Amino acid sequence: MKYRREIDGLRAVAVIPVILFHAGVEVFGGGFVGVDVFFVISGYLITGILLADLEAGDFSIIRFYERRARRILPALFFVCVCCVPMSYAWMLPSQLEDFAESLMAVVLFLSNVLFWRENGYFTAAAELKPLLHTWSLAVEEQFYLFFPLFLLVVWRFGKKFSIYCVLFIALFSLLLSEYGLRHFPSANFYLAPSRAWELLVGSVVAFVSFGKEQKRSNTLSAMGLIMVLGSVFVFRDSTPFPSLYTLVPVLGTALIIMFAGHSTWTAQLLSNRVLVSIGLVSYSAYLWHQPLFAFARLRSLTEPSETLMAALVLSTFSLAFATWRWVERPFRSTAQNEGVSRRVVFTSTIGVGGVVFLLGLFGDVGEGLRWRGNGEVTFADLEAKVEVNYGLHADCEGQFNSSPNCFTSDQPEVLLWGDSFAMHLSQGILASEDKVAIQQRTKSVCTPVLGLAAVQASYSTEWARGCMAFNDQVMDWLRRTESVKLVVLSSPFSQLLDGSIMTEKGELITSPRIDQIAQEILATADEIRKTGARVVIVSPTPQSGWDTGQCLVRSVFFNADETSCNFTVGEETEAELLLKAVQKNVPVYWLHDDLCANGICDPLQEGVFLFRDKGHLSAEGSAYLGQKNNWMATFREIAY
Repeated sequence: MKYRREIDGLRAVAVIPVILFHAGVEVFGGGFVGVDVFFVISGYLITGILLADLEAGDFSIIRFYERRARRILPALFFVCVCCVPMSYAWMLPSQLEDFAESLMAVVLFLSNVLFWRENGYFTAAAELKPLLHTWSLAVEEQFYLFFPLFLLVVWRFGKKFSIYCVLFIALFSLLLSEYGLRHFPSANFYLAPSRAWELLVGSVVAFVSFGKEQKRSNTLSAMGLIMVLGSVFVFRDSTPFPSLYTLVPVLGTALIIMFAGHSTWTAQLLSNRVLVSIGLVSYSAYLWHQPLFAFARLRSLTEPSETLMAALVLSTFSLAFATWRWVERPFRSTAQNEGVSRRVVFTSTIGVGGVVFLLGLFGDVGEGLRWRGNGEVTFADLEAKVEVNYGLHADCEGQFNSSPNCFTSDQPEVLLWGDSFAMHLSQGILASEDKVAIQQRTKSVCTPVLGLAAVQASYSTEWARGCMAFNDQVMDWLRRTESVKLVVLSSPFSQLLDGSIMTEKGELITSPRIDQIAQEILATADEIRKTGARVVIVSPTPQSGWDTGQCLVRSVFFNADETSCNFTVGEETEAELLLKAVQKNVPVYWLHDDLCANGICDPLQEGVFLFRDKGHLSAEGSAYLGQKNNWMATFREIAY
């Protein structure tokens, strides 16, 4: 294919927002769409290469895979190897074990499947995963494995038949994406079937433009650029993705590729020397940015400063240039005396890939090498202080069941109802009154409000219906249980204010108001009181804005000052305003008073790690606060 400078410039337009989005620059809230731009470009370029070979009758699957191996694997494996020492030095056992699994997944081209099965792309934990971004490479690699074989088969029936097949699959994939958004959002984000249409849009562009003179349209190419940039600045991580929204940057990219002929304004802008230079190293820049940011966050006790993140952005491009110059270029070149031979490409990538896989296997089998320490304490000792707090038992999470692990008596006096912010109170309740008869009914992210549930990028309408059904089951159980005298409700409630909510009638409210949610909380409290039980709401913990649990572990391991993780509370959040709006009718116990004094919150008290993550109490932290502040007696005293 003829080289087009403007496509390298378009790569720069794609990679810069991705990097700045992951660096936390708020104005680039939709910077993640850069990945979608890359998908379209890849589909276009790969299909163009395949069409040229097929038209010439010179198609070779081995040669095609060799090109892809030269392009992708050397720099990818190089960055993976560079990540290993810092992972060993700075990661907790659980984090190192996850990292080890990601090393193996990268080698097997399955990292998208791995991350689908773990946390979401936009969660705080995702920021600490050095290889999270390789999910998109896995999608492309899977496309490269199967699309050439598919095209080779359908090509026998003619070019027109081939493009119709591509169009049909692209349309099916787009519809699957829109369906998946509602029913399995995490799989929809990561897996190739719901992403294939983005690459296939590029394929369609290659089909319709193959063998023809480059089209020129100032209007259409400029419109495409506006669509891409508009997505970068208008979209947010709450925007459903991928979905019909994704058509905006995808079709915008297609318009640029199709109509940004050399003389157009868009082509001249994208052919700028600076953008082209960034575009040339964009692959290496994409590889480096996530590890740099993740390790900075892993090593820092709190969120890295803006100055440090800016320095890491610059370092990303410095490392990208070096990697492009001394790793990418030698392997990509097939010219004699300039590049490396096919034999060297395959043997070296298989060899290094094997080493990467074995390193991952060692870390995984070794359960994150828990024995690592600083001479005084091991990571295993510290991580035990911040293990996941499931409340009474992990069996109680996410479903309404009769597991004996979820209650301390067949005749419970106390019902603990809510999401994970109710779950983490159980040890404190038991520590404050060890013989209390309690039942735990909790489901993560599911706010204990009847007839409402959150709908967000990671929580579909189907999930919302399940949440409402869970709450209905809890309420029905409470109506049948005469022994319950006190219901403790807890949740951050923010999930009902940050996105959309669904009502029991299936209505979707896109911009819920505090007064609307307050009325539903009061209605839920009224239903509880009809059973004869009293009710109290326990507020969420005050939050620092970073992972306080990780801060505590790292502060001890790296011998930092014991007050390093202290934080101040800022302006009242919407969730706090919501609870203040209901506390005249439903008493609220404020955990802020247990953790903070004179505006300073101390997450490390008398050697106890109070937090396990950004907002949840650790098991020992909950027990410590519950006993110290006599929770059960206070709950009974204030409840009505």
